[in-house]
Amino acid sequence: MDKITLYNMKFFGYHGCEEFEQRNGQTFEVDAELFTSLEKAGRSDSLADAVNYVNIFERIRDVVETERHQLLERLAQQIADAVLVEPRITSVVVRVRKPAVPLPGMLDGVQVEIRRGRLV
Repeated sequence: MDKITLYNMKFFGYHGCEEFEQRNGQTFEVDAELFTSLEKAGRSDSLADAVNYVNIFERIRDVVETERHQLLERLAQQIADAVLVEPRITSVVVRVRKPAVPLPGMLDGVQVEIRRGRLV
């Protein structure tokens, strides 16, 4: 299976368990690996035969910027569901990173990764 990767997308959202996270918001980073056949598009050189990743980017942005969730796991699931609306995509890997984490120590951030496929 072939793959398209949208990596290190950055969006401002209001996700987290703490009240100040829901109130103030922060930047979230997202990667999405889209599994699909690229053969037809590769042969035709036509957008009509390809996954339009502009549309996928806009779907992901809409989820991160307009929805509110406490858990990164839920945010990643909602992103995967939005991506899998595209019928040419058979499965997706979603990574969501939260650089500013309210923990009592130093770290660059927290990331969750989920893999989801189309239900048959």
